Amino acid sequence: MIDRRIVSNFNWLYFFSILTVSVIGVITIYSANHARPEEFFRGLYIKQIYWIAYGLIAMLVALAIDYRWFSRYAYLIYALTILGLGYVLINGVVASGSKRWIYIGSISIQVSEFAKIAIVIALAKYFETGKLTGQYTLRDLAVPALLTAALGGFIVVQPDLGTTMMILFIFLAFIAAIEINRMTLAKLFVGGLALAPALWFFLKDYQKTRLRTLFNPELDPLGAGYHSIQSKIAIGSGGFWGKGLFAGTQSRLNFLPEKHTDFIFSVFAEETGFIGVILLISLFTYIILKGLNIAFRAADRFGFFLSLGLIISISFYMIFNIGMTVGIFPITGIPLPFVSYGGSSLITNFFAIGLLLNVEMRRTLH
Repeated sequence: MIDRRIVSNFNWLYFFSILTVSVIGVITIYSANHARPEEFFRGLYIKQIYWIAYGLIAMLVALAIDYRWFSRYAYLIYALTILGLGYVLINGVVASGSKRWIYIGSISIQVSEFAKIAIVIALAKYFETGKLTGQYTLRDLAVPALLTAALGGFIVVQPDLGTTMMILFIFLAFIAAIEINRMTLAKLFVGGLALAPALWFFLKDYQKTRLRTLFNPELDPLGAGYHSIQSKIAIGSGGFWGKGLFAGTQSRLNFLPEKHTDFIFSVFAEETGFIGVILLISLFTYIILKGLNIAFRAADRFGFFLSLGLIISISFYMIFNIGMTVGIFPITGIPLPFVSYGGSSLITNFFAIGLLLNVEMRRTLH
């Protein structure tokens, strides 16, 4: 039986905010594809509704289990995720030049989406039981750095640069949250600057081209710069009020690529304009700020680090996806949380929200 006091602490406003964003996603997916001749694309909004239902089930599972259970099995969850990523490299399905998916029956699963939950749990476990007094030194950070590097290494070779960047960002967020020695912080900063140029040699040719055209997409307007140019045209043409639902010309005439996933924000901005964008960003802002509030009011260290990592991952996806569509970040295939089409992303994000609400609901019982 679930304690009635836990149920009474359920944050309905937060839940309905998430649900509202998800409904916006379904409507935008329908709008982006309703004029396409292919039956598969026209039916994606129905599949998205199913994925939302599965996501709600995942959220209920996350709510039903005391979040401290994940502390006890954190490293086992991490190890199973590593095995799953290894299986992807061996038997994964290649699509658009990346090997990121495995099939279970007729359902494709992107294991790297679940990896972002696993790394948050593992790092939260380490910092929960790590140095309780005094400042962290470089030696103290060796274990979390290795945990992050191992998981990120399996993902970057798929290749999935966006998720790899997100995992690194989570690690940096944890570093920012702990009490760290100034000299250690300086060493990390200098080391990061020294390694940054070397990362260029690990990028694929198409990734290098995207970076070159980031701030000047006109260098390759029909190639690497095409997506960015069309996205900015769509967003700008929305004006103040937008062109209206189902009336976006950039998406309806198929100028805008990947319009139900990577560039769904561009579709939404074109059709709803400045007003719609402000509404959506306001909802995301509330979701992020409330998530941070849950983290800082958590009853224990594990709850704090768990909540912080989860809301940081959602924040990263939101900021990076919108930044990508307006041309201030490189195009890396990062979805917009709860809005972009995709089952693995929706399920993991709903599960993350379930854990966040779990931490808040059990705060008064500790």
